[in-house]
Amino acid sequence: MQFARYKIKRLSAVTRTMSLCPSLSLSLSLSLSLSLPLDAAAAWLGFRIAPELERNAEEINSRAPLGNFTESALDEELFSDEYVKSESELEPEDAALGRVKRSVPEFLQSADARSEEQRKTSGLRVDGQSKRAEVRWNRDDEHDSRPDEPKLTSSTFALAGDSAHNHAVVYWTGKNSSVILILTKLYDFHLGSVTESTLWRSTDYGSTYERLNDKVGVKTVLSYLYVCPTNKRKIMVLTDPEFESSVLISTDEGASYQKYRLNFFVLSLLFHHTQEDWALAYSHDQKLYSSFDFGRKWQLVIHSQSHLISISHTIILFLSLLTTDCQYVTCRAQACSESSRTYPFSGYIETNSLVVQDEYVFVQVTTTGRASYYVSYQREPFVRIKIPKYSLPKDMHIVSTDQGQVFTAVQEWNQNDTYNLYISDTRGIYFTLALENVRTSRGLGGNSMIDLYEVAGIEGMLIANRKVENQVKTYITYNKGRDWRLLQAPTTDLAGNTIHCVLPFCSLHLQLQMSENPYLSGSISTKSSAPGVIVATGNIGSELSYNNVAMFISSDAGNNWRQIFEEEHNVWFLDKGGALVAVKQPTVPTRHLWISFDEGRQWTRHSFSAMPLFVDGVLVEAGAENQIMTFFGHFSHRSEWQLIKIDYKPIFTRRCTEGDYQTWHLHNQGEPCIMGQKQIYMKRRPGNYCMVGWDNSRILSAEPCICRAHDFECDYGFERRGDGNCLPAFWFNPSTLSRSCSQGQNYLNSTGYRKVVANNCTKGVKEMYTARKQQCPNRPPRGLVLTTHDDKLTANMGSNVTFLVRLEEGDSMRTNIQLDFGDGTAVSYSNLSWTQEGIRHVYHSAGIFRVTALAENSLGFDMSSLHLHVTCPVEHIQLLAPYVVIKNKEVNLTAVVWPSHFRTLTYFWWLGNNTEPIITLDSSISHTFSTEGMVTVTVQVSSGDSILQDTRSIAIQEFFKSLLLSFSPNLDEANPDIPEWRQDVGRVIQKAVADIPEEQLLVAVFPGIPTAAELFLLPPRNQSDGRKRTEEDLEQVRHIDFLIKKSQCGVTLVFVFVTAPLVDSIPRHSSSAMLMLLSVVFLGLAVFLIYKFKRKIPWINIYAEVNHEKEQEMISTVGQNDATPKITLSEFSTQKELMEKELEARAKRE
Repeated sequence: MQFARYKIKRLSAVTRTMSLCPSLSLSLSLSLSLSLPLDAAAAWLGFRIAPELERNAEEINSRAPLGNFTESALDEELFSDEYVKSESELEPEDAALGRVKRSVPEFLQSADARSEEQRKTSGLRVDGQSKRAEVRWNRDDEHDSRPDEPKLTSSTFALAGDSAHNHAVVYWTGKNSSVILILTKLYDFHLGSVTESTLWRSTDYGSTYERLNDKVGVKTVLSYLYVCPTNKRKIMVLTDPEFESSVLISTDEGASYQKYRLNFFVLSLLFHHTQEDWALAYSHDQKLYSSFDFGRKWQLVIHSQSHLISISHTIILFLSLLTTDCQYVTCRAQACSESSRTYPFSGYIETNSLVVQDEYVFVQVTTTGRASYYVSYQREPFVRIKIPKYSLPKDMHIVSTDQGQVFTAVQEWNQNDTYNLYISDTRGIYFTLALENVRTSRGLGGNSMIDLYEVAGIEGMLIANRKVENQVKTYITYNKGRDWRLLQAPTTDLAGNTIHCVLPFCSLHLQLQMSENPYLSGSISTKSSAPGVIVATGNIGSELSYNNVAMFISSDAGNNWRQIFEEEHNVWFLDKGGALVAVKQPTVPTRHLWISFDEGRQWTRHSFSAMPLFVDGVLVEAGAENQIMTFFGHFSHRSEWQLIKIDYKPIFTRRCTEGDYQTWHLHNQGEPCIMGQKQIYMKRRPGNYCMVGWDNSRILSAEPCICRAHDFECDYGFERRGDGNCLPAFWFNPSTLSRSCSQGQNYLNSTGYRKVVANNCTKGVKEMYTARKQQCPNRPPRGLVLTTHDDKLTANMGSNVTFLVRLEEGDSMRTNIQLDFGDGTAVSYSNLSWTQEGIRHVYHSAGIFRVTALAENSLGFDMSSLHLHVTCPVEHIQLLAPYVVIKNKEVNLTAVVWPSHFRTLTYFWWLGNNTEPIITLDSSISHTFSTEGMVTVTVQVSSGDSILQDTRSIAIQEFFKSLLLSFSPNLDEANPDIPEWRQDVGRVIQKAVADIPEEQLLVAVFPGIPTAAELFLLPPRNQSDGRKRTEEDLEQVRHIDFLIKKSQCGVTLVFVFVTAPLVDSIPRHSSSAMLMLLSVVFLGLAVFLIYKFKRKIPWINIYAEVNHEKEQEMISTVGQNDATPKITLSEFSTQKELMEKELEARAKRE
């Protein structure tokens, strides 16, 4: 899910989405008046060669891109919204320009041979260019210009020596400046980096260029070029980080440079919109640096991982990453320490969701798979965005924030290739549907594009392609989406033949897309200085088609259309929109252009080159007092870059006077009131070859209209029905009041309508449709909602938990709030205003707590609760299980965790080869094993997002015997008391037991010190004589010793002492057993008699006084047979006694 914002603006603002780091995507507005690095536009010209150089930058005038996409490190740069606004007055042609040559294999080929004299020539006239046989001329080029055709003054300059460079950007420093900068580079696709670069500079509007490599360093490889947005004389050039990290600074429009070393690699730069020396740098390792002397000195601003969004005045807006969580943070540019930062949004947000645009800030929060969106208007507290209840967005994008409201595109749960267009109120909170099923498509970079276009120069006018019954049709609106209609097709074609096209079965359909290169006009063009003129590529028929397309133009804001070309052309506006220039698509080389002075009714052809040129881009009207446009391209795949400067001033006979203009009334099919006013514009009379004045005012008058129904749209929660009236939706209760409405205050009671934002109508039905002011009634609380600040139901013990209490309906100022935390503590507040920042609490024990909120006033109450799981991390788990168990006999398995938890953990028991675990909340289970053999038991404990486990192997037998083993004290000195050591010692003991196969032995060394173990004797595989063999083997276990090596003390001999059998699972019914049983009975009787008459036996009292403590009993780790007696430790000899006896026995044997 992506959440990005896009401005619908003219070419002065281009929207791009870039990937700044792994898992973080940001949406940033780019100004094409080139504070952007020149590389940013390089791949926009010409054909695509590789994904690494794809530039997915679009003019949102054509259509708004929706999806996120990743660009290479060469293309990543950041710009603020404030910066975009400061540059909005500059024309797009003032910005970066570049291209990628079309044939990759030919990049490494040398250019065609030229004489050394030609290469040293500083400027070449068009007439002096030699024609190349490899270029195929167009049919139009076979005809020379007419004798009476106005002549254009042009000159061509070839960037000699750069034929191998496949990346170039051009920048005109600003209005009233004759300086043009060009940076060409050779990008090696195998190495993935730039290997060569050349910097060129012109001081005569592009007639000649000077090579500046000697001034910046012959071996210096340049990667980016930035121009200060507030002082175009200041230029900053970055070196390629593969070679060095430096910045070259110029304060004289690139005439000279000073080089400064950097201790970090710059990924992108951001300039302040008013302070010309202020800049922020974003490094490759995701850190922020600031400079207040235009890049000469840099200081680290943010140490931790963070991502810059924009800089407003002295405030930095950025994202801060905390592991996988992300926060919205602001701070002062000159003091951004942790203590000075603020967090406008209290919780965590999606890493790619923060959008700062104009007066609005948007964030997205996703919980339990559903997204919620929040907006801050004019930096006020965030409020949840209200979209119609059951839209259930899968994806949401901010399209525009122009004219004091928000356009957003929402892909709802049942949509795949379309989006619904919603429009908000002034605060950006309440959204209503503007148009359903707007078409989307995939761009070259894989990003989604929505077919929506805002016509420049006329407020409220948009064009969109909508999918209706599997057909895509073009619709137009004049009141911001309140009403839409189809486009009326032209009545005749280019040849004057009648076109039979009847609405609604047939209409005109337009392609609403722009070229990836912003200096090719794309499929649709408008200009604010030429209101009402729309030039677009399209077709006539029942639906939109990309076959048999032609070029169409409207001179009256989409009411009537004319065909102007049978083929696709790029069309630009000249002379502040007073003239149009058209050039064929760049896939075809050409040497002619066409100019029209009567809004496309008549076109005159002009030659701008002696031989056909592949046009990669055009810069138009870069200067304020000159009429110059620059064509960029190449004559062939292997030729140098060709820069053709064209002065079109000779085509004008004079400057326009008042008599050269006429009035034009904006209308919608005869309706003069557009957005609540009648607008009259001034236009040059068709056919007048005069130059339009720069200071001429285009709008003559704007008179308010009387308000009518089409000036109002449906309010939030209301839907337009078939009769045109707005009625409540089934899910909306119009009587619901905001909790902020307190008794004694007033609120606006909606009539179901709201005035279209920026509509200037007055009187009429305004009073009837406008919300009415009413007094807030006293009412009981309803819709109480209790959540945590991050919408999580888990918390760590000892951490702060912030609870949020929200009341949908009720008097928040007269409603008492009580919150019971479930651990024996509770708080109470007199009204809801005390809880706006959240209620914090710390739990000091783990468990599941029922947290309850109660809202109560004199008219009633409402309750809400949640169950909070408070846990502490599990550090260790141990599975307690017997080593050997009897088949078909129930055994207990227990998991011990530390620290202990109470029913907040989940246990997964994997028994043997079972494919499904037994899941419990208890830490122990009982189980019966029915098959003999070795079984592996694993228990996993789940705590939060972590899982720990322990595994034991259990032997399942029909019967077995075991012996208790103790060891000489020297083994304790080598016992680190860890599981691995106990396993190794157990294997050593197995090998030390002679004459018994290892598969019949199982040794379990117990944790703790003194070291103890249990030796299990398992029956052999031949079960017929198993019991007899086991008894014989038990008698053979007498003397066991083994050697261990302890540190540097040498070899240590360890003695193992064997006691009587501890467990015998073999049932016995022999006479000896009966005799033993009788002995036990007599012994019990004797004990009873002694106890009964102990007062008469003095030594008994003495023994009782000395041995007043109860003897500890050693319990086996397995369940004992009922006939098995318990053996106390007092019946065993001490280790010292056993060692002495063992040494005496060995001495006698010797």
